[in-house]
Amino acid sequence: MGGRVLHFQTLTYRWPTTRWSNLSRPDSSARHKLAQRNPKPVKTVLDAVREICLHLPETSEVVSHGFPNFHVADKTFATFSVNHHGDGRVALLLAMGPGAQMYHVTLEPQYYFVPPYVGPRGWVGIELNRGLSWKTVARRVWETYEWIAPRRLKEDMPPVIRITAPKPMTASDIDPMSPARIQKIVKRLASICLALPETSASTSFGNPVWVAGKKTFAQAWRYDGQLKLAFWAGPDRQDALILDPRYSVPSYMGHNGWIALDAERGVNWDEVESLVIDSYRHFALKRMLDVLLH
Repeated sequence: MGGRVLHFQTLTYRWPTTRWSNLSRPDSSARHKLAQRNPKPVKTVLDAVREICLHLPETSEVVSHGFPNFHVADKTFATFSVNHHGDGRVALLLAMGPGAQMYHVTLEPQYYFVPPYVGPRGWVGIELNRGLSWKTVARRVWETYEWIAPRRLKEDMPPVIRITAPKPMTASDIDPMSPARIQKIVKRLASICLALPETSASTSFGNPVWVAGKKTFAQAWRYDGQLKLAFWAGPDRQDALILDPRYSVPSYMGHNGWIALDAERGVNWDEVESLVIDSYRHFALKRMLDVLLH
């Protein structure tokens, strides 16, 4: 029995000269434009601290007094602070075990310090902007957690986390009052305040204030990119001023008649001088007012 013979025509395929790698991705200029439209998020120091602390079992973050605190079993084991009361530090405060404070502060004082308030209880401060490796920071946090956490959580502790280093904080990140244009405004305000009788300059919570006798009559601060100049204006004038969007009633002291002026984008110095003098008159003693009038 014979079989059929099948004849196949041979086809020749010519591969394209364009490289497949070039077909699978855009050219470098297109990639650059795409990267500009979708920039990679920059890891901050706080991001790194969160990554380390929240990696551990049953931890949480709570903001207290403006700073992130990290808890386990209702106990604070770490606090992140920046320029606390004007100390210029980027710090992580840890509730480490007995003897840790003396050991680390004595051995490496360039990285470790005794923090205010909680230092007498054995807490250790770590300076995060001085070049200490993040592997070491993660190890110190792990040791603190091991000391603070309840026994049931210690049994399932993960190994010390390894993270990529964050972008270091700049001087303006640490102290928002440090840029030259902000300092220029503060110095001008200081010259107006200190020209008045029996006035002096001081600081409160790391921010500049000006005092008449023993009472603050003017102050300045800068948070979230907004420079505020604050003065006592009295309740009646306060109600009128807040109709202007540049003015706001500051927290904590607004109920006492204080007003805050947004000075981030410029200052009308005649307006500021009027606010300074009115606030000064409210707090100054009679002998000081007599000198002012003469």
